[in-house]
Parts: sequence; structure tokens; C-alpha cells
Amino acid sequence: MRAAVVNNPEMPPVCAEFADPEPLPGREPLTLVGAGVHNVVRGIAAGRHYRSANRYPMVPGIDAVARTSDGRLVYTAFAQVPWGTMAERMATPLGLDLPAGADPLAVAAGINPGASGWIVLADRRKEVGALGTVLVLGATGMSGGMAVQSALALGAERVIATGRDPEALDRLRGFGATTVSIAGAGPDTLATALGAAVAEAPPALVLDYLWGPVAEAALAAFGTDSKPDDNTPGIAYVQIGSLAGDTAAVPAPLLRSRRIRLTGSGAGSFTKEQMIAVIPDVMAHLADGSLEAPYTAYPLSRVEQAWAHQGRTRAVVVPD
Repeated sequence: MRAAVVNNPEMPPVCAEFADPEPLPGREPLTLVGAGVHNVVRGIAAGRHYRSANRYPMVPGIDAVARTSDGRLVYTAFAQVPWGTMAERMATPLGLDLPAGADPLAVAAGINPGASGWIVLADRRKEVGALGTVLVLGATGMSGGMAVQSALALGAERVIATGRDPEALDRLRGFGATTVSIAGAGPDTLATALGAAVAEAPPALVLDYLWGPVAEAALAAFGTDSKPDDNTPGIAYVQIGSLAGDTAAVPAPLLRSRRIRLTGSGAGSFTKEQMIAVIPDVMAHLADGSLEAPYTAYPLSRVEQAWAHQGRTRAVVVPD
């Protein structure tokens, strides 16, 4: 079969012949409709991600929309290494029917970035009953932007969105978010800007797609004032991405003086069953337009261009 093939971690994939995937018991082979080129896909292929198997050659891709032999469109994932989803055929243990009216390529583009925020928001709402104010760090990327939309769809009272892209911030304001630009801001300036944004309504939940110095500035913005008699649930700070850096200093006084809980979200922090459970909700909101996942489609023969794609849309690999 034709597939995107990564031959070594230093090079982008090429379109080449690759062995058909080994069939799974009780599961029929699926044919590709569209597979998103997500940041995690690039990281795994390059050996930089904790899920990297470092086994080459390999087919990249962690999820896709595919077609069954009887013509149904399904969302699928969890292909076995060295097979991924950027191939004409795939054998996977998951097949969730797309809702009526859903754009299959928007689903291929949007489930991975959209579910990253949705699962955290839904889990928090289930835990404490309401979302309150949500702060999204890195909201002008695809994942962060969808997290803003998800927070509003799930009933957040206020959403504060930070990012560098002014056009994307304008779009998020149109959805109803309060925005804070961090373009060119140093640590002190950023902490001041974030402090002003959170002073009126301190966040109950932080979704951090950046980490590094941006996280340090956000933590500094929270200050060390505490209200030990306050019955509010405190701050849940969830680390999701690390586009600004892999490490961040966490001040000890903050942890002692504020009710703040620092956790992460990714493969391993939620079970596979928990991750699968939110996918129908994300698909439904993609179908009704309350979540938007803009995409640019590339045929499999142009996978190198898809791999290099940048901008406000998500690259999606489709059959030629």
C-alpha cells in the first residue's frame, strides 16, 4: 500500500510503498479519508515525544477518519507500531461513527487538538460542578483556540485567552473570550498583564499549552494571597503542552499560600477509556459548528508539504 513513511527521525516522511498492516481479530481493515498532521505526530516521528517507539521505518499518524467496507465514516485511532494512520489502509481497534452532517476532514483535524482541552474541562466540571473562570495559555494555536471554544460551550463564566497572534485573538474575542496579548512580552511584563487579567476573576482552571517562562509568569501573576476560609475549590493548573519550554520553576511560597493543584494532561494521565469517552461529544460539537477546526488538505503524495505546513489551519493528509 502507499503510505507516508518516516525512515529516520531527522527527515520528514515520504510517500512510498509500505507493508499492509497486520489485521486485528474481529476488526475489518479501514481505508483512509483523512489523517491530521498534529504536533504530537511530528514529535513521535522525530523521537522527541514520550510515546516515541524509535522504530524505523514507520508510518506516522495517531488518528484518522476512515471508511469501512460498507461505506460508513468512522473516527479511528490506536494503530500498532510501526503502522500509523497516514496510509491507504489501516488496522485499528477503534471505530466511532461520525455524526450526521460532520465534515470528515474537520473531524480528522479537530479531534486531537479539541479533545486535549475538552477532557480536562469536562473532568473539572464533573469534579466541582462548574467551571468558573478558565485561563488558557497559548490560545492562538489550534489546541488552545479549541480549548477556548470548548470552555464556552461547557458553560465557563469567563474565559481568558492568551497568545501572540493578533488575528487569532480577535477571533477568540468574537467567541466571547477576554484576550491578553503576550507578543514580545518579557517575564515581568507578562506577569503584570496576566495579573491584571485575573485580578477581577481569578481562574479556577488553567489550561497551559506553553509551559516554560509563560507558566512562570502565570504562576507569579496569581500572587500569594490566600483565603483559607473560602470554600471555593481553588486553582486547578493543568499542563498540556510545552511549546514555550519543557521546564518551569514553580515557586514554593505559591504552593504553600494558595490552594493550587498542578497536574498534567496527556496519554497516561487519563485512561484510554476516558479519552475515548469524550470523542463523541467533540465530534458532535464539530458537527454543529460550536467547535471550529479549520484545515488544509494535502494528498498523500504531498506528505512532505503537509509535514512542513504552518499557519492557522491543521494539515490533513488525504488519499490521492
